[in-house]
Amino acid sequence: MTDVFDESAAKMRSQGMSETAIAQFKRLYDVWRGEEGSSWIRESDVEPLDNVPSFHDVYETIDHDKAVGAFEKTAFLKLNGGLGTSMGLDSAKSLLPVRRHKARQMRFIDIIIGQVLTARTRLNVPLPLTFMNSFRTSADTMKVLERNPKFVQDDIPMEIVQHQEPKIDLATGEPASFPANPALEWCPPGHGDLFSTIWESGLLDTLQEHGFKYLFISNSDNLGARPSRTLAQHFENTGAPFMVEVATRTFADRKGGHIVRDRKTGQLVLREMSQVHPDDKADAQDIAKHPYFNTNSIWVRVDALREKLAEYNGVLPLPVIRNEKTVDPTDPDSTKVMQLETAMGAAIGLFDGAICVQVDRMRFLPVKTTNDLFIMRSDRFHLTDSYEMEDGNYIFPNVDLDDRYYKNINDFNERFPYSVPSLAAANSVTIAGDWTFGQNVVMYSDATLADNDRPSYVPNDEYVGPQGIEPDDWM
Repeated sequence: MTDVFDESAAKMRSQGMSETAIAQFKRLYDVWRGEEGSSWIRESDVEPLDNVPSFHDVYETIDHDKAVGAFEKTAFLKLNGGLGTSMGLDSAKSLLPVRRHKARQMRFIDIIIGQVLTARTRLNVPLPLTFMNSFRTSADTMKVLERNPKFVQDDIPMEIVQHQEPKIDLATGEPASFPANPALEWCPPGHGDLFSTIWESGLLDTLQEHGFKYLFISNSDNLGARPSRTLAQHFENTGAPFMVEVATRTFADRKGGHIVRDRKTGQLVLREMSQVHPDDKADAQDIAKHPYFNTNSIWVRVDALREKLAEYNGVLPLPVIRNEKTVDPTDPDSTKVMQLETAMGAAIGLFDGAICVQVDRMRFLPVKTTNDLFIMRSDRFHLTDSYEMEDGNYIFPNVDLDDRYYKNINDFNERFPYSVPSLAAANSVTIAGDWTFGQNVVMYSDATLADNDRPSYVPNDEYVGPQGIEPDDWM
């Protein structure tokens, strides 16, 4: 086994990977080969998470003037390594336009920078922003930051670069080979790689040297995860080393990772669905029994994280997530491979005294698919001058767009050449088949468009409801 892994280690060294990156991958590899990663988190061994304070409860208990004091000791880190391949993107997902603001096309990264600059100006806090980029997103991201004259940051690095690891040939355990496109031989180690990347970069030392005590970490595609002085002060008040933002599960969230409590130790644990035994799936997906899911937005004390990483020499013992795929994701007949990952939120199980806080949906607005983007670009949202994605109730219609014609971002944009339809009155949207939309289309109730087996068009100013395009005399 060691000899086989040595091939992966040699391949990583040939690509300039550090010894920390290799040590982390060796741990994942050893867990996988030893089958330790197949252990389940059984329902009988855990208790549901309960009595979680809500953002509103917290808001009523803190001194908001004092909260600026905690906020000025907070740094902001965005996970920005994704390419958005699920939407057909080949560049940083954060460069995808989300919507217009005062006639200007705003991308994820523009909104994130706007949120930071607004906080700096209005509250007179330094709020350093660091992106964890991948090798594929670094150049494009840094170009945006360097070209923005308003975004200035000298003392704290604007990026750290996450590791990459070889995809493993499932049959042999050796690093996969794909001469047609060698880039596809590599994959990211999941967002749990954040911790070893932070350790290796020296970011924690730099933050401490400049007086920062807290680090707020979230995904770049979650525009709801804005810096919050309320949560910063709450986190400081609790004295906890680690805090995860959780939100109330809906039926759509039933398959997501959720926080549970270990019955024996009382420790909080992140349970992903891949760690749920088949016999426990009904319980794990019971949103009444397990009412909260992990938003992947976390707060951590810089000193506590530094101490924990030092204890494990930079490689935290996080549960291993095993993803069986093909070396070329677009070719199901290409070599079967194993991609080994870890989840950032799983670190909650390593910190005594870790806590959760319940947040509203306004702090969880992820865009994983074009279905999500469809809502984000609609009139359900208003982008405020403080760069908040604002909606009336943050309860959104269920959207199901035909993957054949809308999954790829270029196909999606081609079919909405003006803008996406109005969704203010829509309960759900189902589009089957190839439909292109004119201007000022309104969807209401359970809007449905059936597949006509040919390209079809929704003219300007039409209404789409349960029966499709409504006739002119529908009123």
